[in-house]
Amino acid sequence: MCTGREVERNLREAGELIRDAVGRGAEYVQTPEVTTLMETERARLFASVHPEQGNRAVGFFAELALELKVWLHIGSMPILLAASKIANRSFLFAPNGGIVARFDKIHMFDVALPNGETYRESKHYAAGEEGVLAQLPWGTLGLTICYDLRFPQLYRALAQAGADFLAIPSAFTRPTGEAHWNVLIRARAIENGCFVLAAAQTGRHESGRQTYGHSLIVSPWGEIVAEGGVHTSVIVANLNCAEVKEARRRIPSLQHDRPFRVAPLAMAETK
Repeated sequence: MCTGREVERNLREAGELIRDAVGRGAEYVQTPEVTTLMETERARLFASVHPEQGNRAVGFFAELALELKVWLHIGSMPILLAASKIANRSFLFAPNGGIVARFDKIHMFDVALPNGETYRESKHYAAGEEGVLAQLPWGTLGLTICYDLRFPQLYRALAQAGADFLAIPSAFTRPTGEAHWNVLIRARAIENGCFVLAAAQTGRHESGRQTYGHSLIVSPWGEIVAEGGVHTSVIVANLNCAEVKEARRRIPSLQHDRPFRVAPLAMAETK
């Protein structure tokens, strides 16, 4: 997607893409981070966000999942928690329209990039504190969002808790995406023996932000099964869930973690 500043327009565009995916046979559909609103200005952001209860976007996607009889994973949307903070929250809807899981992004993107771009996600958003697993008909899904990708311990914990699939809906910046997106996504798949499903924002947004795109579906062996480009689009893939067990049989590293400590810094002896 290339999410803009108008929630209703974003809902229409997301709905069209979701219908396209289901029309191609998708039984699970994932959208990117900040599906419903891409906004950086505080006043405009807080004027457009609402609590989960009675939220227009939550109701829209619940009805769409029910209508299409699909597992619908909204990568994230801003949810008002209080007057001063927002949750960057994923929702997984079942085919009956019910919410199966919620996940609040844990790691806040507070960085100053070499090209002059600065992001302070923690200024407006409250960090989540809990990893989340959800049961799908085909296996167990671990939910994460975007910048969480850079913290491998989260994915290790999800995999060791039973995840077969790792969801990483994102809005990677163009500079960081060009440098790191593919290699990080593939690394999380390889080191945990999981499928990685990563829908991504793409293009120049109305807020002025530019995102990298290149949505990815990666196998547990690290192979790219499907990849999007730099334009709004849908990618689909048939996944053989037996590949998770096969990858872990070939490289059983999830069973080989050992506790360890870091020794004190070694210093040269003085005489």
